[in-house]
Amino acid sequence: MDELDLLKKDWKKQEGKYPRLSYDQIYKMLWKKSSSIVKWIFVISIIEFLLWAVLNVFLMNEEYWAELERIQLTGFTIAVYIIGYTITFYFIYQFYKNYKKISATDDSVTLMQNILKTRRTVKFYIAYVIISTFFTSLVSIYFTFDYHINNAEAIDQTKDYSFNAMQWLIFLGVTTLVVFAILGLLWLFYKLLYGILLKRLHNNYKELKQLDI
Repeated sequence: MDELDLLKKDWKKQEGKYPRLSYDQIYKMLWKKSSSIVKWIFVISIIEFLLWAVLNVFLMNEEYWAELERIQLTGFTIAVYIIGYTITFYFIYQFYKNYKKISATDDSVTLMQNILKTRRTVKFYIAYVIISTFFTSLVSIYFTFDYHINNAEAIDQTKDYSFNAMQWLIFLGVTTLVVFAILGLLWLFYKLLYGILLKRLHNNYKELKQLDI
């Protein structure tokens, strides 16, 4: 049982020897907890961005760009990085705005609205990451596969490297399973990263709603 639960328990006590906590005291505790949670969401988003950025820097060596050039993915990859960083910056800015709004909130109705808005922003961010990863993976797989088929045919023109219907079905099935497995792991990662904070934020919202009843 955390500090807020103890305060709520005291608030409900009617015995004379225990001072009954006021609505304002409970609200301030919920406000502080919500502000702290949203602050952590903002901080984690920055740390996450920096970690991915450092990882990309280590991966983007000459060999990496040479391989992209061979499979004609250089322009697509640059566009993905530019768009991805831009959208990520936008979400980080939104997390910062949500934190500032909650920090400056002085009534329960506005606080509840800001909590809901923060939860929506985080869910949109997670959805963006998963959906963008899905489409990026499909494009990368297509160009990589197309390059290797064409390269094999150029080396040995006596053989037909094209797929028949059954081979295409097997290839698409295996590719789909692999992509969705990766997306599942990515979703689990974000569920663990932000899920606990969102759950606590939702609990604060429910407590505020009860206070206003």
